[in-house]
Order: sequence, then C-alpha cells, then structure tokens
Amino acid sequence: MDCSLIRTLINRYCAGEENWVDSRTIYVGHREPPPGTEAYIPQRYPDNRIVSSKYTFWNFIPKNLFEQFRRIANFYFLIIFLVQLIIDTPTSPVTSGLPLFFVITVTAIKQGYEDWLRHKADNAMNQCPVHFIQHGKLVRKQSRKLRVGDIVMVKENETFPCDLIFLSSSRGDGTCHITTASLDGESSHKTHYAVQDTKGFHTEEDVDRLHATIECEQPQPDLYKFVGRINVYNDLNDPVVRPLGSENLLLRGATLKNTEKIFGVAIYTGMETKMALNYQSKSQKRSAVEKSMNVFLVVYLCILISKALINTVLKYVWQSEPFRDEPWYNQKTDSERQRNLFLKAFTDFLAFMVLFNYIIPVSMYVTVEMQKFFGSYFITWDEEMFDEETGEGPLVNTSDLNEELGQVEYIFTDKTGTLTENNMEFKECCIEGHVYVPHVICNGQVLPDSSGIDMIDSSPGVSGKVKDDDNVDGTRKSPDSGKSCVYISSSPDEVALVEGIQRLGFTYLRLKDNYMEILNRDNDIERFELLEILSFDSVRRRMSVIVKSATGEIYLFCKGADSSIFPRVIEGKVDQIQSRVEHNAVEGLRTLCVAYKRLIQEEYEGVCKLLQAAKLALQDREKKLAEAYEQIEKNLILLGATAVEDRLQEKAADTIEALQKAGIKVWVLTGDKMETAAATCYACKLFRSNTQLLELTTKKIEEQSLHDVLFELSKTVLRHCGSLPRDSSGLSTDMQDYGLIIDGASLSLIMKPREDGSSGNYRELFLEICRNCSAVLCCRMAPLQKAQIVKLIKLSKEHPITLAVGDGANDVSMILEAHVGIGVIGKEGRQAARNSDYAIPKFKHLKKMLLVHGHFYYIRISELVQYFFYKNVCFIFPQFLYQFFCGFSQQTLYDTAYLTLYNISFTSLPILLYSLMEQHVSIDMLKKDPTLYRDIAKNALLRWRVFIYWTFLGVFDALVFFFGAYFIFENTTVTSNGQVFGNWTFGTLVFTVMVFTVTLKLALDTHYWTWINHFVIWGSLLFYIVFSLLWGGIIWPFLSYQRMYYVFIQMLSSGPAWLAIILLITVSLLPDVLKKVLCRQLWPTATERTQTTSRQCQDHVSEFTPLASLQSPGYRSNELTSPLATRSSPRSKKVMLTFWNSKECSVLSPIFGISNNHWSSGSRHYLHGCNLETPV
Repeated sequence: MDCSLIRTLINRYCAGEENWVDSRTIYVGHREPPPGTEAYIPQRYPDNRIVSSKYTFWNFIPKNLFEQFRRIANFYFLIIFLVQLIIDTPTSPVTSGLPLFFVITVTAIKQGYEDWLRHKADNAMNQCPVHFIQHGKLVRKQSRKLRVGDIVMVKENETFPCDLIFLSSSRGDGTCHITTASLDGESSHKTHYAVQDTKGFHTEEDVDRLHATIECEQPQPDLYKFVGRINVYNDLNDPVVRPLGSENLLLRGATLKNTEKIFGVAIYTGMETKMALNYQSKSQKRSAVEKSMNVFLVVYLCILISKALINTVLKYVWQSEPFRDEPWYNQKTDSERQRNLFLKAFTDFLAFMVLFNYIIPVSMYVTVEMQKFFGSYFITWDEEMFDEETGEGPLVNTSDLNEELGQVEYIFTDKTGTLTENNMEFKECCIEGHVYVPHVICNGQVLPDSSGIDMIDSSPGVSGKVKDDDNVDGTRKSPDSGKSCVYISSSPDEVALVEGIQRLGFTYLRLKDNYMEILNRDNDIERFELLEILSFDSVRRRMSVIVKSATGEIYLFCKGADSSIFPRVIEGKVDQIQSRVEHNAVEGLRTLCVAYKRLIQEEYEGVCKLLQAAKLALQDREKKLAEAYEQIEKNLILLGATAVEDRLQEKAADTIEALQKAGIKVWVLTGDKMETAAATCYACKLFRSNTQLLELTTKKIEEQSLHDVLFELSKTVLRHCGSLPRDSSGLSTDMQDYGLIIDGASLSLIMKPREDGSSGNYRELFLEICRNCSAVLCCRMAPLQKAQIVKLIKLSKEHPITLAVGDGANDVSMILEAHVGIGVIGKEGRQAARNSDYAIPKFKHLKKMLLVHGHFYYIRISELVQYFFYKNVCFIFPQFLYQFFCGFSQQTLYDTAYLTLYNISFTSLPILLYSLMEQHVSIDMLKKDPTLYRDIAKNALLRWRVFIYWTFLGVFDALVFFFGAYFIFENTTVTSNGQVFGNWTFGTLVFTVMVFTVTLKLALDTHYWTWINHFVIWGSLLFYIVFSLLWGGIIWPFLSYQRMYYVFIQMLSSGPAWLAIILLITVSLLPDVLKKVLCRQLWPTATERTQTTSRQCQDHVSEFTPLASLQSPGYRSNELTSPLATRSSPRSKKVMLTFWNSKECSVLSPIFGISNNHWSSGSRHYLHGCNLETPV
C-alpha cells in the first residue's frame, strides 16, 4: 500500500499547513519587504541536515526485526519456534531457534554496519564549514545550521552546501562554471548565470544591502527543472521582476570551477534539496531464479503440511486399536483422558509440523545472499573489463540480479555513446548548396585560406548558436589566445562544430557581456550581441538564438534535426541541402540543419514580450515556453547543414555478433534519423549484407494505412515462418533474414488505442513481426518511447528477460524499465551508470559480462537452490519414514545437535564455495563459443522437470539410507558383546551415510577443482567425524542428559556398520552417476560436448607440449585472430588458434579424413590430428 497520500495529508493538516500552496516565498537575507509592497509571512523550513541513514540508536532493533520478519521464510521459522515453546514438541526449541537467531543476527550486523557508515558520512557532511553573510561580514558556521534565506559565499573547488539562487560572482559577466559529477556524473563544465540585477554585487557589503524576495516552486527532484522569479526592490519604486530558471540554480553537491567565488541565497535546504530528493531508491527488481525459488518453497510447504496431516491421521488410526493408545507402561492421567479430541489432534499436527519443518531450508536464504554479495566482486575484479583509456572498471550497483545476466533474451541498446565512441569529428558543412570540407579542395576552392563565398552572414549564427546550445560552453585558456582555445562543452557535438568552423577560418573566442566575439579570416574580431536563447529540448529537437550584428540587424538562427527544421522552412536551396543530408546520413554521419530569419525591431519586441510572459509564469512555464517557441520558430530560410562523424566503438561489431550467436535478440533504440542509424547498424553487423530491411515509418504509413502496412509486413515475414531451419546463430540458413526499422511516430500510432478502445491487435501484430526479424532498429525515439518498447517486449506473452544498455540521461527510463539495466560510463555523464544495476566502461565488455559472468552466475545459483532442496529432502524424509516404526509418537531419528548443525555447519560451506568458484566450462571456451549460452536460456536449470528430478533423487537416497540401514541390521547382533544397535545408533548411522552422500554428490558435480574446494569438502566431512567423536566421547557438564554418549564410537567399532556406510553411499550415488553417463553419451548438450572436447584438447596438447610451456605467459588464447566458423555450412568446423611460446599454431580438426599431419611454412607450425570440432 502506498502511504505517500496519507503522509502528505498528515504533513499538511496536522502540521498546520492548511493553506497548502505550490510555491514558496523566500526573503533574501531574512530582510522584510518594504512597507506596502507585500505582507511579511515568515515560514518554517527544515534545517540543512542530510539524513541518509535508515535507523537510529533507539529504533534499530525493533525496526530491523520488523523488516526481517516481513520475509516469509523468517516469519515461518519464528512461528515454528513459538510453537516449540508453547506446546510439547519432539524437538527442542533450540533446533529452530538457533538457526533463526544466526540468520537474524548476521543480517542485522550487516545492515547495522552499513547504516553506521551512512551515519558517519552524514555527520561529516553536516559538520563541514560554510561561509555566509551576516550584517555585512563573513561568518563561518556548520553546514547543518544553514537556513533558507541565508546568503552564502562559495569559493573555487568548493561544493555548494544547499540549493542556491546565483546572485553574483567574481567574474565580470556574472557567470560561473560548475561540474555536477556527484549529481549526474557529468564531468564537463556547465555555465550558470547570475540574476541580471544582482550580478554587479561583488563585496559582502553590497550583497548584504540587497532587498529582494524570491517566489519559486516547492521542492521537486528533477535536477534540470526549476521555475521561479525574483522581486528586487530599489528604493520605494515598484520591484523589478526577473524570471528564474535552472540556469540560475546552483545545486547542492555541484562543485564551483574556474571562478574565484560566488554569492547565492539558500532556497532549498537539507532533505528538501534536489540531491536529497533523488536519494530514494529504485524499485526493487526480482530475478527469475528468486521467483522460481519462492515457487519451489511453496511446493515444499505443501509437502510439509501433507506429511504432517498424513502422520496425524495415521497416528489416530493406529491408536484406535486396543492397548495401542494406552500401553501398560505409559498410562494416561485423568486430565489427558478428558482432553478434547480435536484439540489433541491439532496439537499433534503442530508437533509433526515442527518435526518435519527442516524440509524448508532457512539457511538457503543466507547462503544465497552471501553467494550474490561475494559473487558480485568477480565482476569488479575482472581485469579484462577494466578500461585503461578512461581508468574505469565495471561497477555493481546491485547484486540481486547476478544470475539474471545469464538469462537475457532481448538487449535494447542506445547508439550514440554506447555503440559509438561519442567522440565527434567535424567532417563537412553545406551552405547554400556548396559543400565545405576542412583542408581539402571543395567546389573548386582551397580551404581554409581561399576567399570563396561570403560566410560572414552565416558563421556568426552557427558559431554563436553552437556556443550557446546548452549554455555551458567556456574556454580553458585565455580568450585572447585565438585559435589555441580549448573548448569545454557538455556535449561533444558542440565542440566538434565549433572546432570545425575554426578549421574553416572562423574562430569563436568568447562570450563577454552578452557579446559573442568571433575572429574571422582577416583576423578581425566581429561582435554579435546575444539577445535571446530558445533552449533545446528533446520534444522540439531544435534550439535557437537571437543575435544583433554590428550593423544593428537582428537575426534568429535555428539549428536542429532535419525533421524539425525542414517543415518550418519557406525558402532556400532545400533540394540540394536535403540530398546532401541524406547522403551524409547513409554514410553514417550525424547531421544537423541550420535555418535563419531576419527580424525587424517590431517583430523582435513582440518576441521579447511573448518570451517574457512565458518565463515569468510560475505555473505551466514549460508549456507556455513551448507554445511561444512554436510561434517564433517558423517561416525560416534554410541556410545549410553540418555533418559530424561519431566512430564505432572498438569490438562493438564482434560483441553484437557474439550476442546474436548466443540466441539474444539485439534492438537498437536511438534518437538519430533513420539513414544514420541504419548505416551504424550495418557497420556493427546488426544488419548484414543479405538482410532485407522492412520499414515501418511515417513515410510508409502516409502512403498506406497503418493497418495495411502491418499486414503486408506480417505476410512478408511469416510467409516462410517455421518452414525452414535456422542454424545455431539464430540466423536463417536458407531463407532471407529480415531487419525491421520503425520510427517514433509509427510506434505512437501502434501504441495508441483505437477508436473502438482496442490497441491489442496492432501490438500483437507488431510483436509477431518483431519476433521473426533477426534485428530491429527503432529511430527517432524519445526517452519515454524507449521505455515503452522495453515494456512492450517485457510484458509480451513469452515474458522474456530484457536488458537495456545506454550511456546518457535519456536512457535512464529504459534502464529502469528493463529486467537488467546496464549503464555505459561514457562522455554523456554518469546518470545512466548511477541508475543502472551494473555499469561497464565500454560496450565490448557486455560480451564477457553476459556470456561468461552471467553464465557462471546462473549455473552456480541454480545448482545451489536445487542442492539445498535435495539435501533437505534427504535429511527429513527418513524422519518421516521413522514414524511408521515408532507408532507415530513424534520420536526424532536424529540427535538435537545433528538437527541444529546439519544446515549450519556440516553441509553449508561446500555448496557456498561451489556456488562461488564452479566453472563447468573454461572462460576461454565460453567466449569462443557463444552458443553455449543457449543451454541455460529460459531458466533451463530451474524448470519443473529438473526440480522434480532433484526431489525424486532426494527421496530415493532417503529410502536407501533408511531401509538400507534397517534391513542390514534387522535381527542381527553387531557388536562384540552380542548387543544390537539402539535407536540412537540407528539414527546416527543414517545421518552419517546422509552427510557423506550429499557432500560426495556435490563433489561429483564439481568440474573446477582448486585447493579451496578440496579443503572445504574433505574438511567438512572431517569436521563431522571429529565433532561426533567429541560430542559422544566426552561427558559435557552443561547437559542434563547425554543420550549420544559413546554412540558414535560404538557404531564405528562395528564391522557391519563400516560395510553399511560404504555400501549405502555407493548405492545412493549410483543412479545419478548412471544417469549422467547415459545422458552424456546418448543425448549430450552443447555444454557437455564442449567439456568432452576440452578434455580431448588437453590430452592432445600434452602429447606435443611440456606442461611448463602451458603454464608460461607465452600461452594464451588468440580470440582476435580466430576466423569465424561458417555455421550455415554443414561441413563447418571450429578453428582454434593459440600461441605456444610466442609461435602461432593453428590446431585444425580433420576435414578431409587427413590426420596426424605435420608441416611448417616459415615460422608457422600447423598441427593436425585432434578432433576439436564442437558439433551443434
């Protein structure tokens, strides 16, 4: 239940805020407004303390216990423990209480330690010193004592202590540069602007004399949105009203750069700052393994209840015969005879529930948590996933989804910065139909020194526009350094354009006092006054500036995507420029179009009024600005277009090819135009030369209706669906592969409900087309549309596991929507990486993360889950059988110590180490053969068939343990003095066989042996023996009775006991061994064939190469030069290249029946004779 509404109502009414408003008024410097202007109403705001901790000293124990017992397994064991305390049960409360106490304590210590670290960080942050203005002087105090309305001074390289409105700075133009790396991860410098009427206040006395009030919106978490206005009072005149936007807001956590100092007034403090409002955690994602685990738990709970019911019924059936209910040696009291029958039956039912409750493994949850926590470090420790160029390694933001990396069926990836480097290089510009390429001859002109056409009219707009695209540019060096300037921008596109124009002879120098200075080819500085900026947004896909030239002429320059510029153009060389744009897009270049129009003074004044009215609005400011921009940006003259190249990332094509071979469908979601995105998809091998592209675009829908286009595509794709085979790479062998291209507008039509209220038909038809395409490209996508696509696939009838990967803030929505979100630590900032589940430096690292780490994680945890249920069936089913031989009296088969320590000590460490270290196939083999990923697809190892097999295997082993021991020792004297074994010796024998069997079963399943595995597996068995000898060989003074005294030693002194142990262990393990051998020989999986091939390869290598050379650094796999196997050919063979002692050797399987051939050519040695192919 969402309590946010209740919490809001309580805050409003119980806290005395009946007149709740959407804005707040702040009095700068706590100075009251002049009399007669407005009423002075002081308001209470929180102080500047940041609290990220979850607990306090007083509420830790109750709050933590409440949260832990919300988990079903913990609550279940608490109930069992309470039942053991209340009624007379066959086992001690310690047997349930101790494991539960261990689990609760370990979890509480972990969570308490993490919260203590948060407390420590909060205190350090809240106690850091802050400088603020008081009575015209600079005063220093702790950050937590800061209040809304205080005027704060921040120096260079200091972080802002709260959210501030920027009043003035030490820079003459009233600007400052900041970095927001701690907020959104963007390390680039951003430029913010002081309020126009206060930017001249440079001293403490000047700022202290400021008389102003600020009206702004209530706190909200959007980092890039702010709406407000400031009223500046000069004498007794009417106040000067100025709009405030995000460019005037300095956020807590950002750092001041390249500016000596700034003054600002606090408007949001403490937990109301935008940084604190973004602390809230993302919605919890649950893996498919966790869901399967919970389903299996419900099944075992039903089994438990069934066992208890069966035993309860059979007990009263057995006792219905004379003298069985009340034997002569155990007479009942009068109160027991008069007790209600139904109450007695219910009590017995609870007692049986307690007796069999160990079938539910409470320790499994702790082991799974530990496996996920420690296992996540294998990603962060992976040196191959460390990028030396950026100095970044992979990050794990959550360990709950490790195994989900091995179950991915769909990958949705961004293009710019994810598949490409986001390293822009200016290639050309087309102005008035003429193409200009730096440093080459174009249109008969040598650039940049030729005269050519007059570019003075166009270049100021281009340069100035680019400079102010995001209002963030600046220069690191002196503006007088001319062409040696190094430009700083939040986006690589702007830097590429400004540097490209510089290579064409026009250098952008700086923005000073709202004047842009440009150095032309004649080394003359031209100045253009910047009048207005119409900021960029992803909906309009364009931005504009209004400038005034030195001659007094006013121009509006607009740049943006061709789809947003061409509809607003009324004249210009549209055809030539449009053809050039399309040509560049096909070449894979990023294109932008530029248009302009001249404004007369009256038009400009109307524009100013329109913009000012929209900017001063506190309500719906964005909507009003968008309407104003729409009116202003029309009737344009097309000026030209630019082309920028964004190179493909290293190994991006190899990564996509490997993922497709693994059976994963890759979709590219981008905001770029179709031609540019399609060229990139061909370059990265998403589309192949034989791929037939199907278009579902606005242009196609204009020619035909959406209904007709969808049905036509459906016929095309489904014509041969299922009639021809597909090979192991997921690509067709004998039929045409299809690639689908869809744009954002078409997606909106598909998702839009039809007039009759049904949108499902179009969606299902679209999904059916997508399922039968080898790849899908979605272009012109808005951020929310990316999330819509992911959600559409995620909620389709197959419910596939989805993964989204991106590097920018526009990718966050799809990263949060997908089952697994991966952020690329790129040049667009770290907002994607911060909101993701995992972060990687480059797209190429996705290959190893999924095909190796994801594969291992899933194999390990699936074995862990199945093994836990198996060993608990082995543990408790003999106890169930024992009730048939003890009159259903709830007598335990095992000693209390064994019941308590079975899951905690005797069998816990081996499976934990297995789940951390197992490698059923080598890392190199997983990277070389991506098709192995298919063996574990769709939760293959946790399906019902596998689960039932493990359960029946546990039941079979339990039957062998119990009845094997029972029949071997029935009516026999087995000790030297003629005594027979008692019930505790019988139970100890069964328990010993069980501990050895389940441990050796795990040893048989282990493929990757290290000294740690040997130590833990054999050490666990040795610990059990030593413990049993000590537990039964010493009289412990703290025990009131010691029923196990000398039992274990007496059992080991018997020859038949040794024979029984060895024989029963062998019989128990035999069926599983036979099953594995037969399945491996008759129906081998690709993984099992690979394991066999690996062993043959190792045997083959040992014939030619000493072991020392294999261990030398000169031996390594050569993945880069391995030729790709042509899987469409029936005679294709796998080729392995290795380096042995720095000599390249090709080991080829015999293709034409020729084997054991040995020949050399130059320095290359070719060895034939080992059958290394992996049949698919």
